[in-house]
Amino acid sequence: MIIPLSQLSADILENIIQEFVLREGTDYGLEDTALEQKKQDVKRQLADGSAVIVYSELHETVNIMPKSQFEESADE
Repeated sequence: MIIPLSQLSADILENIIQEFVLREGTDYGLEDTALEQKKQDVKRQLADGSAVIVYSELHETVNIMPKSQFEESADE
């Protein structure tokens, strides 16, 4: 289930984004990128709709993923 950004407070959104970018295994390419830049990149992707915040009822978790990937998984 996609969580609309409008349903999240600024603090909760910030915490979700920070947890996402600090996750072990999150890959940002060959160059090292500052935490604030990573967070801004994710915020931009959420704002432009290319990424979504997803709640998994099965696992009771929140994740950020590309919208296209969410749509593919929903079709299965």
